[in-house]
Amino acid sequence: MDSQELSSAHLLRGPSPPGPPSGACPGSRTPGGRRKQGWSCSLIVASFVGALGSSFLYGYNLSVVNAPTPYIKAFYNETWERKHGHPIDLDTLTLLWSVTVSIFAIGGLVGTLMVKLMGKSLGRKYTLLANNVFAISAALLMACSLPAGALEMLVVGRFIMGVDGGIALSALPMYLSEISPKEIRGSLGQVTAIFICIGVFTGQLLGLPELLGKESTWPYLFGVIAVPAVVQLVTLPFLPESPHYLLFEKHDQAGAEKAFRTILGKEDVSQELEEVLAEGRMQRHIQLVSVFELLRTRCVRWQVITVVITMGCYQLCGLNAIWFYTSSIFSKSGIPPEKIPYITLSTGAIEILAAIFSGLVIERLGRRPLLIGGFGLMTSFFGILTATLTLQDHAPWIPYLSIVCILAIIASFCSGPGGIPFILTGEFFQQSQRPAAFIVAGTINWLSNFAVGLLFPFIQKSLDTYCFLVFAAICFAGAVYFYFVLPETKNRSYAEISQAFAKRNKASPPEEKTDSAVTGDKTNVRPEADCPSTLDNYVKNSLV
Repeated sequence: MDSQELSSAHLLRGPSPPGPPSGACPGSRTPGGRRKQGWSCSLIVASFVGALGSSFLYGYNLSVVNAPTPYIKAFYNETWERKHGHPIDLDTLTLLWSVTVSIFAIGGLVGTLMVKLMGKSLGRKYTLLANNVFAISAALLMACSLPAGALEMLVVGRFIMGVDGGIALSALPMYLSEISPKEIRGSLGQVTAIFICIGVFTGQLLGLPELLGKESTWPYLFGVIAVPAVVQLVTLPFLPESPHYLLFEKHDQAGAEKAFRTILGKEDVSQELEEVLAEGRMQRHIQLVSVFELLRTRCVRWQVITVVITMGCYQLCGLNAIWFYTSSIFSKSGIPPEKIPYITLSTGAIEILAAIFSGLVIERLGRRPLLIGGFGLMTSFFGILTATLTLQDHAPWIPYLSIVCILAIIASFCSGPGGIPFILTGEFFQQSQRPAAFIVAGTINWLSNFAVGLLFPFIQKSLDTYCFLVFAAICFAGAVYFYFVLPETKNRSYAEISQAFAKRNKASPPEEKTDSAVTGDKTNVRPEADCPSTLDNYVKNSLV
């Protein structure tokens, strides 16, 4: 054995210090000493704090532009007239507003492309911490745009906030998937979706006229962004780093063991270490793969295709169109303007309830039924919404049926498609492939987000009430694809998920011929284009 293997053996077999770990919750053990459901105080706090400064801000920025829309457009018109000597024409204003909304997605794409480098050099936790610099900078720019009389500050601030969102939506799911036990990986992964929904609701709530949704106070809606960023900045340093990152990329086994103890809230972490070290032995000489290497790897080809389709459907299913333009949709439904902010608030409440429901049942029902069912229901309700918007002048109750359809679409989305795509991206790929996979997923996510934000006003103008049939078709296609292609990943390891895709990939993960990590073979091995090594045999032999 070399020194690394001796260190591994010591970690697995060495005595553990007595006393409860720092992350354990009082009363979280049964009389026999076994943990309940794998939850601990540190795990809960780490997921909540991580999500507060990450996915919460993403959700907040999706909805915060909705309430102050008329005031921002008036600000644009005043600024334009002051600079050019004449009022802005309607088409230019529509384009400028669409750019303001959609440039958030361009920033998100830039942030996604930065994640791999930041994650490798800083780690998961410190990537989330460094990301707060973008959030605070964006908040200051956007909050000061009105006093400075510069619409460019608002546009640039939206772009920087998008960079923050792009980093957050890649780094946070990676962090959560790597600190969570397999048995609750889905439920913990839903924290991302739950906090997106809470962020959307908070943006709607603060946008009410009684709070910050007034002409004189709308810049403070953007200044509020700094508050969660500062909270995360001062609390996350006290929480553990991802044990997977510490083991695989920093080779800090003592630090990884300490992180496991804190996160899981128990002293005996030998099983968790054995599973991770098994993967580490197989990947010791395998470097992080690039996006191009990932795309050329045959045994993850359908995993990549599934991630692309999942993230594409996530954005193109039409929910962002509803989030960005709820006011105009409700206006066309015949709702009086003074009631629109309160009706919009109900959509945020429905999102939170549906996301919490999904988090509670995902480990019982699985990812597959929630994803297929969610997109299937969205298809039906989009069809009904199209009919109600077309016939809204035929009866006074039809506009209210449109509202019911919108709420049903939101509930269907948040109960499955709203959070599962981030979970699947973390589950489909091994450690060396995961950063590249999140770059692929994030790129599709943000490009699709940009397309919806930029094009939906023009699609709505061209197709009128039939515009939502486009989203119905996308949801239907996604449900059909997942029904025929997506395997269930609940409580499955990476090796088991890879095996489920093996027949479709026409490339099974190769069997181990020798355990070079045990024999001391130091040959430097790069992953083949067909498939990297997996843990099937090792995990079976070591855990049985």
